[in-house]
Amino acid sequence: MVPVFCLLLIIQLLFGACTGLLPEIGRRKHVSLSQDALDAFELRLLTMFGLEHRPNPGSTAVVPQYMVDLFSAYSSNSAENRHHKARSTVGRSAERSASRANTVRSFHHDESTEELSSHGGKTVQKFLFNLSSIPGEELVTSADLRIYREQVTTNRSSNSSAGFHRINIHEIIKPALPFKEPITRLLDTRLVQHGLSKWESFDVSPAVLRWTRDGHANHGFVLEVVHPGDAEGDYKRHVRVSRSLHDSTDSWPQMRPLLVTFSHDGKGHVLHSRQKRQARPNKPKKKHKSNCRRHSLYVDFSDVGWNDWIVAPPGYHAFYCQGECPFPLADHLNSTNHAIVQTLVNSVNSNIPKACCVPTDLSPISLLYLDDHERVILKNYQDMVVEGCGCR
Repeated sequence: MVPVFCLLLIIQLLFGACTGLLPEIGRRKHVSLSQDALDAFELRLLTMFGLEHRPNPGSTAVVPQYMVDLFSAYSSNSAENRHHKARSTVGRSAERSASRANTVRSFHHDESTEELSSHGGKTVQKFLFNLSSIPGEELVTSADLRIYREQVTTNRSSNSSAGFHRINIHEIIKPALPFKEPITRLLDTRLVQHGLSKWESFDVSPAVLRWTRDGHANHGFVLEVVHPGDAEGDYKRHVRVSRSLHDSTDSWPQMRPLLVTFSHDGKGHVLHSRQKRQARPNKPKKKHKSNCRRHSLYVDFSDVGWNDWIVAPPGYHAFYCQGECPFPLADHLNSTNHAIVQTLVNSVNSNIPKACCVPTDLSPISLLYLDDHERVILKNYQDMVVEGCGCR
């Protein structure tokens, strides 16, 4: 069951109530709510996150390190030095992609459909990613296929480490038929050096856009590794595109191919936008301590019972607004003309309520979480942090 107090904190933040559901800090009031009411509150919050119900990932769910690095790069909760380090890790291609997206989704391929072969100096792997979980209202703007490769060793002299081989990524336009090869088109290619171990990122946007935007059938990709003509040794094992080619079962979940899509749902800002810093509120003068102002509020996802599917952050500083809007309204209360008039009328007619202390400036946060299919998603959510309060 979701703790009542923590849930009410979030509800007041989202709905900006005037008199509010929030007890004073350090003082908890007993609130009696039915399970149906709690379920309705939780459903409202999940709907805000674009989820039909609460995800329930298993203990073996895998969070790719690349997605953690993306979160660090585009989260306002990250320290500045970590922020720059993470940006260098995700690369310029991801920065360009994020400049048009507020959502990043990651997919692992369906291992039951993969086909691996090696002949004529080539290693060929066919694999399929199920993209059906991308919502129809989300516009995919770009997609990258990430492949891990290890250093190639040979029986020749040490100079062989300076050699190169080529990796090609094709889209399958029409699958193979009996006695006929599949029809494919080249999406991206890379000439890579033998002596390096690293992730390679390939632009597969044309294929993913055809599948998600234009409604074409998704027949998957073909990865082709072209080895040198005089290759010696087991060259095919350096590209970790299949569990059967991977030496360690433990490390395979983090080394397997990863498809990353960048998209926008038409709501809010893109991931790369510069987000506001959470400035400390100025200490009000003693005589105004009960007036409308911003108060501290930290939402801990473990207290809400959501830490099993929200990967990062563990919580965030949401803040909230509370205080009086007295007559006459002072300039520092950030009031609208309407609030000033309403307060003036209230001073002579108590039937007219006072202006409310509400958020006047809000900023977003980024969340990294697992969905119903244990796929990891990075998304920018608007209006999650109170930056300023005022009488309205």
